[in-house]
Amino acid sequence: MRLERVELFVVRLPLKRAYETSGSRETHQTHVLARVESGGAVGWGESVAPEQPWYSGETPKTVWYALDEVIIPLLLSTDLAGPSETDTRVGWIREHRMAKATIEMAIWDLAAKQQAVPLSKLLGGTRDRILCGVAIGIHPSVEALFETIDRELQSGYQRVKLKIKPGADGHVAEAVRNRYPDLAFMLDANSAYGLADVALFKRIDAYHPMMVEQPLGYDDIVDHATLQREIATPICLDESIHTADDARKAIEIGATRIINIKPGRVGGHTVAKRVHDVCAEHDIPVWCGGMLEFGIGRAHNVHLASLPNFSLPGDVSASERYFETEIIGEPFTVESDGTMKVPTGPGIGVTVLEDAIRKLALQTKEYRPR
Repeated sequence: MRLERVELFVVRLPLKRAYETSGSRETHQTHVLARVESGGAVGWGESVAPEQPWYSGETPKTVWYALDEVIIPLLLSTDLAGPSETDTRVGWIREHRMAKATIEMAIWDLAAKQQAVPLSKLLGGTRDRILCGVAIGIHPSVEALFETIDRELQSGYQRVKLKIKPGADGHVAEAVRNRYPDLAFMLDANSAYGLADVALFKRIDAYHPMMVEQPLGYDDIVDHATLQREIATPICLDESIHTADDARKAIEIGATRIINIKPGRVGGHTVAKRVHDVCAEHDIPVWCGGMLEFGIGRAHNVHLASLPNFSLPGDVSASERYFETEIIGEPFTVESDGTMKVPTGPGIGVTVLEDAIRKLALQTKEYRPR
């Protein structure tokens, strides 16, 4: 496979509702989209870097820089044996995982279209529906949170994830469990706590959340192992896991019992599959997290979540929750049983609205082999 043409687009869309976590309050999403072309087929990828570097060191500007200056020129001069070789070719580049994923995932889409198969099949997926949960940001009051939970449960979601931060944590877990005795809910701290907060998490144990996600440092596994020995609630790692080796080490020292895999964060589908496989070998369940993706990134997540060890409901929720403007022709919806259909068409299996993207784009650039 040799890339014949690459295009980049920067698109910024307003969220329907502001989304607050322990690290940010977001009203818009700015993503870099990659369009790759070879042999008459076209593949699409989408970056997940937030506008500010609170979640990782990457932003849309760093994604553009890495793709424009280094990654695209390299790949345009390369013959790829298959989509997984993309990761090998760019592996010498340190960090910039979200930038790598933007084009790596586009190349996976391209390869699946060239073979006229759904991306899920090329990745090794085994199911035609995935399990759906929903992530809910921090609310100004418990009553407002209840209203949102009620609305999401009526939409069919199988579990809810609640963002927490100091001052909006233990009492939130208590109130939610008292209001919804049988609700499958989890808590996501986005690295807002330290080991000094062990007592808080011991108190949260009493409300039986499914898991607490990334409670401690974004780059830590050692302190998470210490915390896990002290509490009954399973710890789920997200930001700490960049590679299959990271996953293996975290599992071996007891730092995690569940792992959240985001392909757009770890460098693309190839790395995501490796993490998935290591977790499966160690009987650690995984789920697919979300980064407020547009339709292209959401489609990639759906296909990845069809792999067998994605046994817990992920954050791949309906398109309509987030944006008024669509960039795909077949927005994703959640069925009444809390599942989502995996598209069956070639590649990501949805129609990318190229005209809309070109009109919305704040910045564009085209690349061809020299």
